[in-house]
Amino acid sequence: MRVTTAAEMRALDRLAIETYGLPGEVLMENAGAQVVRVLCQEYPDLRARHVAVLCGRGNNGGDGFVIARYLHNMGVSVQVFLIGEPQTIRGEAALHLNIMSHLGLTPQVINTPEAAQTLEAQCRQYDLLIDALLGTGLKSEVSGLFRHVIAAMNAAGRPIVAVDIPSGISADTGTLLGAHVKADLTVTLALPKRGLLLYPAADSVGQLVVVDIGFPAALREDASLRCQLLECHEVAAQLRDRVADTHKGNYGHVLVVAGSLGKTGAGALASMAALRTGAGLVTFGVPHSLNAAMEAKLTEVMTIPLPESEEGVLGSEAAKRLVEHAEGMSALVIGPGLGTHPETVHSLHDILRQIHLPTVVDADGINALAATPPRLGDIHAPLVLTPHPGELARLRHTTTGQIQADRLAAAQETAEALGVVVVLKGAHTIIAEPAGTLTINPTGNAGMATAGTGDVLAGMIGAFLGQGYEPGLAARLAVYIHGLAGDMAAATLGQRSMTAGDLLDFLPRAFQYMESHRDASAVSWEHHWVTRGARASAPMTVT
Repeated sequence: MRVTTAAEMRALDRLAIETYGLPGEVLMENAGAQVVRVLCQEYPDLRARHVAVLCGRGNNGGDGFVIARYLHNMGVSVQVFLIGEPQTIRGEAALHLNIMSHLGLTPQVINTPEAAQTLEAQCRQYDLLIDALLGTGLKSEVSGLFRHVIAAMNAAGRPIVAVDIPSGISADTGTLLGAHVKADLTVTLALPKRGLLLYPAADSVGQLVVVDIGFPAALREDASLRCQLLECHEVAAQLRDRVADTHKGNYGHVLVVAGSLGKTGAGALASMAALRTGAGLVTFGVPHSLNAAMEAKLTEVMTIPLPESEEGVLGSEAAKRLVEHAEGMSALVIGPGLGTHPETVHSLHDILRQIHLPTVVDADGINALAATPPRLGDIHAPLVLTPHPGELARLRHTTTGQIQADRLAAAQETAEALGVVVVLKGAHTIIAEPAGTLTINPTGNAGMATAGTGDVLAGMIGAFLGQGYEPGLAARLAVYIHGLAGDMAAATLGQRSMTAGDLLDFLPRAFQYMESHRDASAVSWEHHWVTRGARASAPMTVT
């Protein structure tokens, strides 16, 4: 599913109006009607509720006028609050305000700070609040009357439904623009907006429902929209079948170079994740003194003892040893738990230059590239980098705060500048590709914020690379299924006690789920998840 910026959504609106002849008034009518349909589904007792619709003066307020009219016609007790003067409203919103008014629905005008300050007490008199205040066009911090109104809504202790986007949230970056509505349900129009899927804003979205307002399919699938949300059936459709007449050599041989004294678990997790993701063979290259322990621990994984600079530290001669073994291998995972000893860093660069396999660079592999500025022109292998925000900040010589302020831009700029696939881990993980495409992953939860889950992901990506999937697709498949396994583990075990090993245990179940959901017509949209911080995950539905 495509995901838009505010500007892209405005451009689609214009195309719908100017190219397809869909009047703006009709699109607004459709939007309001669809929101009411969702309200009826989510609140079966809607007709018994007292509803307040809080409207701004723009198109978001216009949607609110339509909603109020539909509710009124259904016999719902509804009151409209208009923030600002009615005579300043223009265009389609003015038309729908006029229609609503002719039905006898007179809005209560909130046009002074004093009036706004009385709103909290009034909001408490209603059972449901509808946020149709500011919409997606907001770029600066909320101020004036709207700041007071939003504070009153949040303080009222009533369920809040946001129209298109909770007011006070950046539609593009997911940043909070000062005062912002904390919604229980957001009904977004036509396509999801980027900010709804990015933190910290995603924590104020609640359940996210995407509704069709009559856009032609060609607009919803416009190729100029370079950001997408991963969907279960589309991911599942990319998984290749394992044919009956086959052998382990058909499914790739993954080389994992990882581990140092005290950190062998990272490589062990990556190796086992590669096997759980379908790799036919996995070999774990580990500093020589640690090899015996790994041979005993990993029954299904082969090992290569590598030269050391000191006990448990990868030495500068490791690249030569690995080149001798690399023939016949199909993918490389390098970095988990390696450490940043100077000889290890030197060895890592040598390995990347001399072994031309599709490669996942993770953890200390990224730190090594950051410590010695990467000369990626010397590296002839397709690369997937899997940083968390701190590692990407070190690679880009900036701060973690700057990365988190606009995760999409940080990932995209890095992918384009270095010519690599970037998997920026976090809530929600982002996959950026050199051609400019961006993907947001909806799976995963806070229980995965524990040591080793990133190592599992690195091994999974390596397994898909080893099976011949191109780097961007390998990353998308692994990220979605990794998060899905985490969601399944959380549903069974709870988030608090989850470990990375639990993901390995739930990967078989996740793959079974994916294989049974390849047909889009058979899929409930409720397999998408928008994590709400420490609270329970809330489903995103598409209707």
